[in-house]
Amino acid sequence: MNLATRLFAFTVIAAAAAATAPAAFAQTVDTPRTRAEVKAETLAAMKAGEIVFGEGTPAEQRPAAASIKTREQRKAETMVARTKGELLPGGIATYRSSLSQQTATAKSTKTRAERKAETLEAAKAHKLIPAGEAG
Repeated sequence: MNLATRLFAFTVIAAAAAATAPAAFAQTVDTPRTRAEVKAETLAAMKAGEIVFGEGTPAEQRPAAASIKTREQRKAETMVARTKGELLPGGIATYRSSLSQQTATAKSTKTRAERKAETLEAAKAHKLIPAGEAG
């Protein structure tokens, strides 16, 4: 094939592609939907759980962990723990954890002035733990 034949073949292929391109793109473009259709789609997506509220995205959705116990089994275990005294009333655990600190410092052998002096010496020697760094 000479150059003229190749150029003619290329032109024919390009013209055919240009002629069929709008028809191909027209099939992929959605026709405008009505407001009622958009509302119906939104409601269906909300019911299906596809719309996530807040900062989450649908990719972050995870199925809930399936429990291996029935509700009755969990309730029975809770009642057994309650009768044994293993359950603490709400807020009592925090009180008991601070109670150990109260009992540890209840019988101090130092006066307030002695403790203050020790704290000032530790501050001068840079031996105090910065706030929020303990633990």
